[in-house]
Parts: sequence; C-alpha cells; structure tokens
Amino acid sequence: MQTPTSVTLIPPTVSLHTAALLSEKAVRKVCGYARVSTDNEEQLGSYEAQMDYYGKFIREHEGWEFAGLYSDEGITGTSIHKRKGFQKMIANALDGKIDLIVTKSISRFARNTVDSISTIRRLKAKGVEVYFEKDGLWTFDPSAELTISILSSIAQEESRNLSQNVTWGQRARFASGKVTMPFKHFLGYDRGEDGSPVVNDEQAEIVRRIYRLFVDGKTVSAIAKALTGEGIPTPAGRRVWQPGVVESILSNEKYKGDALLQKSYCTDYLTKKMCKNRGEVPQYYVQGSHPPIVGAELFDHVQEEMKNRKERGNIPSTNCFAGRIVCGDCGSIYGSKVWHSTSKYRRIIWQCNGKFKGDEKCATPHLYEKDLQRIFLDFVNSLITDRAAITGGLKEALTAITDNTALERERAVLQEECEVVMELIRKMVQENARIVQDQVDYKAREKSMAERYEKTSKRLAEVNKDIAARNAKQSELEGFMEVLDGRDELLTEFDESLWLGIVDKLKVHPGNEFTFVLKDGSNFAWNMNCNRMPIKLYTPIT
Repeated sequence: MQTPTSVTLIPPTVSLHTAALLSEKAVRKVCGYARVSTDNEEQLGSYEAQMDYYGKFIREHEGWEFAGLYSDEGITGTSIHKRKGFQKMIANALDGKIDLIVTKSISRFARNTVDSISTIRRLKAKGVEVYFEKDGLWTFDPSAELTISILSSIAQEESRNLSQNVTWGQRARFASGKVTMPFKHFLGYDRGEDGSPVVNDEQAEIVRRIYRLFVDGKTVSAIAKALTGEGIPTPAGRRVWQPGVVESILSNEKYKGDALLQKSYCTDYLTKKMCKNRGEVPQYYVQGSHPPIVGAELFDHVQEEMKNRKERGNIPSTNCFAGRIVCGDCGSIYGSKVWHSTSKYRRIIWQCNGKFKGDEKCATPHLYEKDLQRIFLDFVNSLITDRAAITGGLKEALTAITDNTALERERAVLQEECEVVMELIRKMVQENARIVQDQVDYKAREKSMAERYEKTSKRLAEVNKDIAARNAKQSELEGFMEVLDGRDELLTEFDESLWLGIVDKLKVHPGNEFTFVLKDGSNFAWNMNCNRMPIKLYTPIT
C-alpha cells in the first residue's frame, strides 16, 4: 500500500443543516413555544410567564431575529393533532419562516415519543433546529436524538401514570356520587361555590318550556325552530337550535335531579379518544344528587312519549299532522304532497306513503288538510257532548293502573343494594389508587362487583321503567279527563294544541272510516260522512 505524501484539510464552507455560508454571520429567525395542559389560574400564570420570558430571551440574543411566539393554552401534550398553535408553528418552520424554535422542555414540546421524534426529524430535514432550554439540548447535536428519545419516553410514561391516576380519581368520585357538569355548555345550571350545580332560574324556565312543548305534542324540530325564531341561545351559545340539542335536553336525567355517571370513557391516553360507555366500564346512577328543574313524573312521561314516537316513526316536521296519520290498509304513515304547485289550484293533500309501493295500491283515500281539521273538530265536539260516560270509564282504568305499591317496595330494595355495591366499589378504587396491589386479583374483584351491580341495576331499570310507564299513563289519563272536564262549549274552529295534546294517531280506512287512537290508549271509531254517529269505545290500554 502506497503511503500518501501529504493530507490537506479543506474546511467546510456551508452549514451542514442549513447550507448557509459559514463565512457569513447569518441571522437566525427564532420563535418561542409555550404550553400549559390545564386551564386553572395557576397554570395560566405559568403560561403567561413562559410567553413573557421567551419574548425577552430571544430579543436579548445577538444574531437572533424575533419570529414570534406560538402557544397552546389548556391543551394536553400527549398528542400534537389538537394543538393549533403548535401545528401553525411547524407549518411556518417548514415554509422557511423559522430557523430555530426555543421551548422550555421536551415535555412541553410533546409527551408522545413518536410525535416528538418524527417532528424533530421533519424540522431537521428543512434546516430548522429546536432548543430545549431546561434539558440543555440542541437538536442539531449528533448525540441529541438518543437523549430526546429517552426523555420523550419518560414524559410519555409520566402521562400514562397521570392518566391512570386521574381515571382512578374520577371513578372514586363517581362511586361517592360526586356530580360534575360541563357548566359552560349545560342549560339550566351554574357552578356553585362548592362546585355543585345550582339552578339558573332564567335558563331553567327555558328547559321547562321545552318539556311542556314536547308534552303538548310539538316535535323536537318544531321546538328547535321556535327557540331559534325567538333568538334564544343554545346551551353552547349558538344562535341556531338543532333538533338533536332539544332531544338531549329532553333525555338528560340531570334535569330531574339525578345523574348517570361515566356515560363515556377514554380509550387511549395518548389520543384522548372518548367512546360511549356501552358496558365496558362501570356506571353509577345517583338519585337526588342536585336540585331538579322538572319533576320526576314529567321527565318519565317525556321518556315514554319519546319512545312511543320513535316506535311509530318520528317525523322531523313542524306540521301538526306529520307522523300522526296512519294508513289502515298497509300501516304506512301519511305524508303531505303539493298538487298544482304553480297554479291557482295549488292544494296540500295527505296521502299514504306506501300507496303505490305494493302489488295492489291501498284503498285508503287522500285527504285535504281542511278535511282532517273538520274530522277532528266534529270528533272532539262529540266527546264533549258524551264526556260523562267517557270519563267514568277512564276513572276506572285510572284506579287500576295507579297502584305501584309492590313496584315501589321492590325499587327501594334494589336501590339499597346498588348503594351498597357502589360503596364497595368506591373503597376498592380508592385502596387500589393508594396501595400497590395484585392487579390480577383486583381486576377479578372489580369484575365480580361490576357484574353484581349490573344485574341489580338492570332489574332496577326495569322496575323504574314499569313505574314510569304507569305514571306516564296516569298523567295521560288525567290530562285527557282534564281537557274534557274543562270544555263547556263546543269547538268552532280547529285547535292545534288540543290535537297535539290528546291524539296519538289517526288511522284512515277505506270508505271514509277512521279510528282515533288517543294518548290515554282509548280507541274511537268515526265516520266523516255522519254528523253524529255513536262512538265505539274500546277498552283503554292499561
């Protein structure tokens, strides 16, 4: 092998990472990044301190040009995807607007190892460096990546442990019956001095009105439209009400003073993905946890009515006849259709939606809206005339369905059993959070307790459902009798609120024959060609 006569060093002339000339004293565009993971006052003070510090820190360095401050307030560090400030900073850096990012520590930058390393590598490929002040690390340092990987893994593990502790703490609070609400987006309640819910009287009246309108027969769509038209803000402060928001208010047990806890749970501490709890983790039902806005009987009545509407097909319409007219031939709902829409003969008619879908078309007739109004008007006037005989039969039915003595006794026993099991679960969770235990044994005991609670709560739910159905039926019967007793004069024009209040559905048969199915379960036959025909009364459903 030949020995070289000489070796001459040719020093580099450009930066390894930025390709800038080393002979030129380049000015680096530097930004700061700050993040706090909660929105309490103490953390917000830390956030403001970070922002002030890095603004001053960057400006005091020679050769550094201030390129702005980026921040995320009240955002977790386990995932970068929800951090808008972070995402904007990285985008600007990749576009050449930033040469150096200064931040407090690796845990402030990201607690997810994959996110941390992949982001640093993307920046490095574009000649952008990151300086972690607390850790004393520069990402252009060849040995930095290993250290960053280790520290990121430690930060990720800390997040996992923190998530577990938070979960244990939450379940302990659930088991003790501690109720929390998203007060900023929850209509009717404010946070009290001790953190417990207190009734907001102005908002509570809106909630009560929503319940009254629904009981009066209004659809969730009609209620949403009415609230929007009056300029009433939604729970989230928006101007337009959606039917789903109305439905959530009508179905939330918190409005009757109870609370079902752990309706959802976190499936991944990194992504913070929440899933609806369908039995995967324990739930806790707390009765009388806070002041109610609506009575239990009204709430239960609404739940029963919601179920009934869904069973017959809930029609998202503001028209009072929508979803309530049924074909006696095929069982399909009648829908509205416009005839001669562009001429002076324009008419709105109601017709069976399934009329032409089968091999043979239904023999039931189409009806004009004025016909439906007249049929109901004549029918109600007949009821008013014969109300003595009708209410007498309804009072007998009312007596038969109002005796809940046996069910109430069973409910008390089941509630006590649930409370005992919840207390045992609460103590288990607290002990596991405080003392290191065999997790296999703990999981087995937790599963056994959960199964015991599930079995008891399932039967309790069935009993509550039976009681609620009986109470709802009682309320319907009493309401119907009140309507009849309060009418001394015959109607002269169609009353929409009365229609919505007493009629469950109207079955249309061939030959202008009809069956009124009322909300109390009564069935009445009617013929629109007869001004007065004897009403056939079927036994009310009890």
